[in-house]
Amino acid sequence: MTQLTSIQLPSGGNPQPNLLTAGQPSPADLEALAAAGLKHIVNLRPASEDAGFDEAALAAKLGLSYRVIPVAGPGDLNLQRTQALDAALAEVGDEPVLVHCASSNRVGALLALRASWLQNQTADQALELGRAGGLTKMEPAVAQLLQNKPA
Repeated sequence: MTQLTSIQLPSGGNPQPNLLTAGQPSPADLEALAAAGLKHIVNLRPASEDAGFDEAALAAKLGLSYRVIPVAGPGDLNLQRTQALDAALAEVGDEPVLVHCASSNRVGALLALRASWLQNQTADQALELGRAGGLTKMEPAVAQLLQNKPA
């Protein structure tokens, strides 16, 4: 993992073992990550956001598993998407994974919701993890959501 964390990603973080978070990586970033041992990518950007290249095709070329969980904004922060991220992270197990969006803000938001809603962490613990994963502008919305755990 040391090789992976040494790669400078936009808004990059390493909030948990084998979990990298970032804003939109470049093709060169993905090539470097794959060479350093990355195995999986979870992209939170919806199809309406152009990354400037075909990320899914590049991931396939590099032998990386690739999954999209579209989160366009605060309105998409819900239990269904939180569970989808949880399932994706459970599926990769202990293998290195990159979860990204455009800025890492949505990544941190979903990580915080997952920590609280699915892993029974306190709101403060969840927000701390979210910030470590890139949570910034969406923090007020996430803090509000954390007050009402979905059934």
